[in-house]
Amino acid sequence: MFCFSYGFAAAANDEASALLSIKAGLIDPLNSLLDWKLLVKAKGKGAAHCNWTGVQCNSAGVVDSLDLSRMNLSGIVSNEIQSLKSLTSLNLCCNEFSSSLSSIANLTTLKTLDVSQNFFTGDFPLGLGKALGLTTLNASSNNFSGFLPEDLGNVSSLETLDFRGSFFEGSVPKSFSNLHRLKFLGLSGNNLTGEIPGELGQLSSLECLILGYNEFEGGIPAEFGNLTMLKYLDLAEGNLGGEIPAELGKLKLLNTVFLYKNKLEGKIPPTIGTMTSLVQLDLSDNMLSGNIPAEISQLKNLQLLNFMRNRLSGPVPSGLGDLPQLEVLELWNNSLSGSLPRNLGKNSPLLWLDVSSNLLSGEIPETLCTKGYLTKLILFNNAFMGPIPASLSTCPSIVRVRIQNNFLSGTIPVGLGKLRKLQRLELANNSLTGGIPNDIGSSTSLSFIDFSTNNLHSSLPSNILSISNLQTLIVSNNNLRGEIPDEFQDCPSLGVLDLSRNELSGGIPASLASCQKLVNLNLQNNQLTGEIPKALASMPTLAILDLANNSLIGQIPGNFGSSPALETFNVSHNKLKGPVPENGVLRTINPNDLAGNAGLCGAVLPPCVQISAYPLRRGNSYPKHIIVGWIIGISSILAIGVTTVVARSLYIRWYTEGLCFQERFYKGRKGWPWRLMAFQRLDFTSSDILSCIKDTNMIGMGATGVVYKAEIPQSSTIVAVKKLWRSGSDIEVGSSDDLVGEVNLLGRLRHRNIVRLLGFLYNDADVMIVYEFMHNGNLGDALHEYGYSLKVDEKIDIYSYGVVLLELLTGKRPLEPEFGESIDIVGWIRRKIDKKSAHEALDPSVGNCRYVQEEMILVLKIALLCTAKFPKDRPSMRDVRMMLGEAKPRRKSGRSSETFSANKEMPANISKPAVNGLL
Repeated sequence: MFCFSYGFAAAANDEASALLSIKAGLIDPLNSLLDWKLLVKAKGKGAAHCNWTGVQCNSAGVVDSLDLSRMNLSGIVSNEIQSLKSLTSLNLCCNEFSSSLSSIANLTTLKTLDVSQNFFTGDFPLGLGKALGLTTLNASSNNFSGFLPEDLGNVSSLETLDFRGSFFEGSVPKSFSNLHRLKFLGLSGNNLTGEIPGELGQLSSLECLILGYNEFEGGIPAEFGNLTMLKYLDLAEGNLGGEIPAELGKLKLLNTVFLYKNKLEGKIPPTIGTMTSLVQLDLSDNMLSGNIPAEISQLKNLQLLNFMRNRLSGPVPSGLGDLPQLEVLELWNNSLSGSLPRNLGKNSPLLWLDVSSNLLSGEIPETLCTKGYLTKLILFNNAFMGPIPASLSTCPSIVRVRIQNNFLSGTIPVGLGKLRKLQRLELANNSLTGGIPNDIGSSTSLSFIDFSTNNLHSSLPSNILSISNLQTLIVSNNNLRGEIPDEFQDCPSLGVLDLSRNELSGGIPASLASCQKLVNLNLQNNQLTGEIPKALASMPTLAILDLANNSLIGQIPGNFGSSPALETFNVSHNKLKGPVPENGVLRTINPNDLAGNAGLCGAVLPPCVQISAYPLRRGNSYPKHIIVGWIIGISSILAIGVTTVVARSLYIRWYTEGLCFQERFYKGRKGWPWRLMAFQRLDFTSSDILSCIKDTNMIGMGATGVVYKAEIPQSSTIVAVKKLWRSGSDIEVGSSDDLVGEVNLLGRLRHRNIVRLLGFLYNDADVMIVYEFMHNGNLGDALHEYGYSLKVDEKIDIYSYGVVLLELLTGKRPLEPEFGESIDIVGWIRRKIDKKSAHEALDPSVGNCRYVQEEMILVLKIALLCTAKFPKDRPSMRDVRMMLGEAKPRRKSGRSSETFSANKEMPANISKPAVNGLL
């Protein structure tokens, strides 16, 4: 008995010493292991260390479980862990470990191992193939590299094997086919290559197979048809080609199939209709062709059907309207024809319908919102005919209606303005008639209205310009009459107002100047009269003002030259007179933008004629003309000579002084005011750039300026020119050299992820930055109504994206001394929110007004969702894109924009696509 007690005590001391050695290698910022001390006495039976945090002993007093998860630990996992000879469970999940993990190679007694959601590096240790009792191995979300361990194929007891989200390379080991008890296999989000082994089809117990986001070769193995227990199949974005195997139709238990973003070809196999358990089917972003199989109508449990961005043709199966569970139907960007099922939405809780950019025709079904759940109706770029369904005006859930570019006729239904959730209403390019319903102006939620290019008549509703959330109103190219309503006193969000090409009359309301966020005002081609209100020149963000082809009178107000943001000013073909101001944008305005006003003169136009009080005598006129001719001739010769000398000196300077060349011209009457700093040899000049700065070349507009596409024909060069909002007064004489120096430094930066800065053009009034033109467009071009897919994207680093958002919003780096010791930008922001002082964290150089702050707070919420501690609580990138697209302040709301808790984060794994506002 004494010997047994002595042996037990010795073993206990060895384990306690091993645990203390493990602790010594750890960094424990939260002091989670504070009780790991030999001074702690045992309570009741058992050794003292059995009561330590995370330590669990069996009935014999021997450590068999060690749980150190979610303690924010880092450092190394000591080799002393191998001294725990009876350890069956080890959990290091959700910490900050960034070392290798070789110390666990010989833990052959393990049954469960979880090292997920860390930053472990290097090869995954070999040796666990000898742990013959191992059932669960989760090493997901780390930085492991090298090859997948083949010896794990010997562990026939394995039921869960998860290596998702690391940097493993090479092929999938064929030895994994020996794991006949395996139920979960996750290898997605790595750098795996080669073909997917057909041998995986031998895993007869497999229920979940996730292999997406890799760089495989070949196609989907037909042997997968033998996985009769399979319920979840995710091969998304795996570089897979070939056809979809018809054998998949044998998988009767399969409820989820994600094959999107591959290179799959051929037809969709009709056997897919026999997968009667299917709930989610996403084959989007492939090269599939042919018809949509009518057999899909047999999938009575289907909730999500996404075939967008393929090459499908033929009709939409009428049986889709009979599916009782269908919530999301996305078929956009194909070549589908025919009409939509007449009973679509009648028998199912339809949430989202997007069939845009097809060849569909017929009438829009009245039944789409029968169940009252429809949020997004997107039918643009088709050939739909007939009236807009009156049932839409009684659909309480609708958020977006986008049915532009069709052949719709009839009137706009009355009642749409009463829908409290409707934010976007796009009816442009149809054949609608009648007037704009008065209830549109009573909306409290509409932010985007586009009724352009129809046959609407009558006048604008007097209250339509007072919609508190309205950001864009486009009703151009109609037959609207009457005066522009003088109702601009409450337009806090209005950024674009386009009433052009109508028959509007009367004057331009001076109250327009109260729209402090207005960027684009287009009133051209109407019958407007009166003078141009001087107050328009003081609008802080107005960049485009088009008043052409009206009957305006009087002079151009002198203060327009000093307008803080004005880029494009077109008053051509009016009845204006007097001198054109010679400052600001009017100094370089295109003369065509002033044409058709016989009384205008000066600046870029011919000089104003001044009648002398002492007329010349008739007899002296001839010799004076001769003198003038000589003066002009001599001046021309001198100008050509000077130009030649200057050009030669500049040419020599370019090749003798390196790549950083700077054009310098002096201010005032003796020289041109523009300066061009180039950071490499350029095939264009300042004049080439300035000639391209016009409304027709504008490709984008943002909070910092307007972007133009500049095509230089002489050199076949295309560049992007961003003209900043900042006024010339920002470039003071004292700070000019500093500004030039900073931009010069930026111009020398070269990185594959940074758009190249080619040059910098400025004078005493304007600033332009010349970039390399990116032919794939801007982010806005990519933000189509991209489908709500109800799936998890494994490779996307949502957390890092959230940190970038926080950097942009705060103007701070991820780590700053002011955050405090061991606190990063995420923790700092959460502390600010806990103290209800989120606005103090915003970058003051950006969020210096209330409306901008509100928008920044909304984006801050999205950033917090992205940086949730546990990945399962983070949204998918598709959700993030949609939230960013809808992020805008909700005016007249009783809630403060800051009254949200950091602890009440939105879960990312939404079980149903209830996308009625993710914010």
